[in-house]
Formats: sequence, structure tokens, C-alpha cells
Amino acid sequence: MQSMTATASVTLAAPTSRRWRLANIALWALQILLSAAFIFGGVNKLLGLQQEMVDNFARIGLGVWFQYFVGVLELVGGIGLLIPRVCSRAALLLAGVMGGAVLTHLFVLPPLYLASIPGVLGVVFGLVAWARRGGRAA
Repeated sequence: MQSMTATASVTLAAPTSRRWRLANIALWALQILLSAAFIFGGVNKLLGLQQEMVDNFARIGLGVWFQYFVGVLELVGGIGLLIPRVCSRAALLLAGVMGGAVLTHLFVLPPLYLASIPGVLGVVFGLVAWARRGGRAA
């Protein structure tokens, strides 16, 4: 009788474990894509490769140091998304950067609808941080 109960509990646990593994793989795939995009964006800001981006930072009016600051934050956050121990904190860092981008688009760099892109990314980073909280990045 005991062996039947143990078998039933193992059978019930298997689909949950499989779902967790698939969700974990999907989350890592998302983190890798976001990481690549933000590493590219950070390097772009640090090297000033895109003139439109350089011009937008000039319109913000805080100086070139701010472009470099945002570039470093994006680069560090993008790399951090790939490191299991810090990916939750890296996602929170990038969510904060995206919050700043939303405010910048709303108050400094029109058109206003462009604020939706960093807004959605900020929510995605918040979800990644929540999913990876407490070191659950295995």
C-alpha cells in the first residue's frame, strides 16, 4: 500500500517539474535575448556609434557623461542578466533604467508614444526579477 502512494506522488510531481523546467528554459532564453540587446545598447552608448542616439542625449541636456553613465548601466545590467547569482538584481537595475527612459520620453523627448517601449521592457524586467528572486536562477 505504501509503495502505491509513493508512486502516485511521484507521478503527480513529474508534470509540475517538467513545467518548471520548460518555464526556466524560456526565461533563460528571454534573459539571453534581453542581455544581448542591452549589451549592444550599452556599447553603442559608450562608443557613440549611432548619431541619432548621441543627438537625443544632447537634447536631454545633462552632458555626455550621462550617455556614458546609461551605457555603463546597460552594459552591466546586460552582463548581469547572464549570471545566475545576480540576474534578479540586474533585472531590477535595468527596470530602473527603463523607468528613467519612460520619464525622459514623457517630459523631454517627444513623441510620447515612444515611452511605451521602455515601459513594456521595464515590466518585463520586473517580471524577470520576480521570477529569479531568492536565487531561483538554476
